[in-house]
Amino acid sequence: MTTTGTAEETPLFGPESRFSAFFDDPRWALAMIRATVLEAAHPQIGAALVDNSTFVAHPWRRLRNTFLSMRRMFGADPAVREREAARLNRLHARMSGSDSRGRAYDAMDRATRAWVVATLFESAVTMCRLSGQPLDQNTMERMYAEYRAFLAALDGDAAELPEDLNDFWRYFDRVVEDELENTEAARVILYRLFDHLPAPALLDGAPTLWAVGRAVAGPLLGAITVASLPEPYRRRAGLPEMPGASTLMQGAYCAAGLARFLPEGWINAESIIEALSLSPDSDDPRARTVAALAARMKRASALLRLLTPLSGGPDPDPAPSAGTGESRRSAEEFFRKALDQTGDGHLDWPDLAAMARELSTRLDLDEPEETRLYDAFAAWWRELQTALDTDGDGRVSAEEYATAVPSLAAPALIRVAEVLFDATDKDGNGTIDADEYRTLFRTAFHRDLTTTDGTYSQSAFVCDFLSFMSGRRTNTAYDPLLTDA
Repeated sequence: MTTTGTAEETPLFGPESRFSAFFDDPRWALAMIRATVLEAAHPQIGAALVDNSTFVAHPWRRLRNTFLSMRRMFGADPAVREREAARLNRLHARMSGSDSRGRAYDAMDRATRAWVVATLFESAVTMCRLSGQPLDQNTMERMYAEYRAFLAALDGDAAELPEDLNDFWRYFDRVVEDELENTEAARVILYRLFDHLPAPALLDGAPTLWAVGRAVAGPLLGAITVASLPEPYRRRAGLPEMPGASTLMQGAYCAAGLARFLPEGWINAESIIEALSLSPDSDDPRARTVAALAARMKRASALLRLLTPLSGGPDPDPAPSAGTGESRRSAEEFFRKALDQTGDGHLDWPDLAAMARELSTRLDLDEPEETRLYDAFAAWWRELQTALDTDGDGRVSAEEYATAVPSLAAPALIRVAEVLFDATDKDGNGTIDADEYRTLFRTAFHRDLTTTDGTYSQSAFVCDFLSFMSGRRTNTAYDPLLTDA
């Protein structure tokens, strides 16, 4: 049976689609992690992730953007879907290069993009099977048609995926056995991301509590994910076979599957993701609850610190003296939190491209505004490389940045601020009003912000942006814009 007949019977997108039913399903979180590992194990995708993705330093932001993008792609409105597909294609067209072995990668490669869709479909089917709710043949046919339609919305057709579902399984097995590798990106997801996962904005003020929870949940998630991967890949990649991991994995999927007995609407993935992204000082109506919860968590963290035995280690370092040393440490912290978007310890073009990507996403830019913003960041990168790359390795280290931080407010950075202001000023009246400000920063005007008649002038915007990007000011509206995990 092919997917064509199913496609004619029911809509492939919108609330009636099978995929839409997974959005609020807790099992989908486990399936997405599994699919991401299978994607990262593909040499081309793994290289693109290592070079360009922010999933290590900003995983929660990446989760939110991916979730919203999938909502748009599988929504009922074809215009929204076409616009999102065009945005994703522009994003992927900017990602190309070569891996550590000199093999070229291109995020627009059709076969590679088909593999991404294949992992999503296969992980959804596996999710249902592992939770004791396997899909019948007709349901799988319909869902496969939906995923092929998703690929067609991106590439114009779905020719890179087999038309027949039975042929798909042979295709999937062949790629797993012949093409997947133990890539750096896959290892990072399995063994680094879970162990070092930064706290979402909601829990940022409770580092001790977050660290305790992560220490318990991180290894469990890693073991569950490894056990759920196809056996041929586990064998070729040399992944460990932990005693009891298979039982733990099936138990986790079955437990998540029990959510189907909860009243409808009790679990809303979008609300959960949005809440995790809220900072306590946001004016969002949910912020009061978030702030109260954060305060409770801070008290819990303080209690944990009091109950933790003394380590018996050396005394804490003395307070830093004023001067160059202190400012350098501050600059290096800003470098790590705000500038090093990919989390590789260096500043290079993918980091600035990630900033442009996040700003474009927040402002929902189309062409040519999106390209203008990318071009401005590219010019700033060339300027930074010329001024700061003292060892000539093509990138900027934290030490090189800290040494030259006082001289960063150069013409190209000013141009970035001006282009960003123009992109935010949707009505083109030369000022940013409260609604435009909220679109960029997801909050109302800060109390300490200098505004005139309830608007934000270009000169004030540029000044504040330069102060933030040079690390001179903290706790501004720009902090969550680029530093939130």
